[in-house]
Amino acid sequence: MTESANFICIDGLSKRFGATRAVDRVTLDISQGEFFSLLGPSGCGKTTLLRMIGGFTFPDTGTIAIDGEDVTATPPNKRPTNMVFQSYAIFPHLNVRDNIAYGLKPEGLTRAERDKRVAQALDLIALKGYGERRPDQLSGGERQRVALARALVKRPKVLLLDEPLGALDKRLREAMQIELRQLQREVGITFLFVTHDQDEALAMSDRVAVMDQGRVLQVADPKTLYESPNSRAVADFIGTMNFFEARLIGIAGGKILLEAEALGRLEVSPPHHTVYTPGMPLVAAIRPEKLLLSREPPSGSWLNGRVISAAYFGERSHFQVTIQGRASPVVVAAQINAAIGDSVYLSWLPDSFLLLPA
Repeated sequence: MTESANFICIDGLSKRFGATRAVDRVTLDISQGEFFSLLGPSGCGKTTLLRMIGGFTFPDTGTIAIDGEDVTATPPNKRPTNMVFQSYAIFPHLNVRDNIAYGLKPEGLTRAERDKRVAQALDLIALKGYGERRPDQLSGGERQRVALARALVKRPKVLLLDEPLGALDKRLREAMQIELRQLQREVGITFLFVTHDQDEALAMSDRVAVMDQGRVLQVADPKTLYESPNSRAVADFIGTMNFFEARLIGIAGGKILLEAEALGRLEVSPPHHTVYTPGMPLVAAIRPEKLLLSREPPSGSWLNGRVISAAYFGERSHFQVTIQGRASPVVVAAQINAAIGDSVYLSWLPDSFLLLPA
C-alpha cells in the first residue's frame, strides 16, 4: 500500500434525517497516515459524517472510497475501519485481555496468534501486566487505552474516533491527547478524529476540517486555520477573535484601506485571490494576543479604553476593555497589571488585522 493524498475520498456526501440535512454535499480527501480531525459545534454533522465513513449510517447521495475501494454500501464489518466511541463500550464482565481479544475471534487466528497480538497491543498502550484486571479496576484513562487497543488490534487501515476523550477530566484529557498523538505516529495508520474542542483539534491534528450546519467551511493545517481563517464563522470558532465592521475605501501600495468601527482608518494586507471594490462591506479581525495594552499612550495608532473584566491565566491575563464607538468590549491577552476600572491604551503592530468577508 503506497502513500496517497486521497487515501480516503469522500465525494458529494449528503444525509438527511427527516427535514434536517445533517451532512450537506461534503467532499474531502484524506491522506494515508494522516491525523485528520472533524471540528465543529454540536449538531454540525461531524459525527454523522464519521458514522457514514464507518458504515454505521448510509448516505443519501455521494460516495466513500478507502484505499481505492468504493465502500459506500459496504457494512461496517466489511470495511477496513474500526471505531472508538466516547463511551468506550468496554465489556464489564471481561478482563482487559479478553476485551482486547474480543474482535479477533471472527478472524480465525490460532490461540497463539491471538495472544501475541493482544500482548503487542498491551505493550503499545503501556498497560503490560494489566491483562487480568477488570474494567472497574481501571482509571478513566486506562479504560480509554483499552478501547484504543481493542480497535487497533484488528489492524484497521483507518481508526475512527468519536470524541473519545470527552469523558475525561481536563488534566487527564490533555495527557491523553499527547499519548494518542504519539500512538498514531507509532502505528502509522490514518486517524479520523471527531471533536468539538478547538484546542484539542489544533494540538493533535495534521489537518482539520471545520464544519457547521452539515458543511465543511475550511480544511487546513492548525496554524493556517488559526492565523488565516477563510471566513468569520471559522475565525469565531477557532480561538477568540475581535471583529470590527468595516468598509473598503481604497487600495494603495498593495494594502486595503478601511474605515472600521471605533478604529477609524486602517491598512490591512488583503488575502490572495480575492477581488475588492470600493464601498464593499468587510470585517477587520484581530486576535487578543495581537493587541498591545499599556498605561501610557504608545506611538502609532492607539485607542483609549477602560478595563471592565480581568482574569489571570499565569503567563498572560485576559482583559475585556470598552472603547468609544463600539458596543461590545474588546478582548485582550497581555502581560500587564491592570485592574477593573483602570484606564488603558490599546495598540497593535502592522499587519495584525485579518481581512474577512462581511
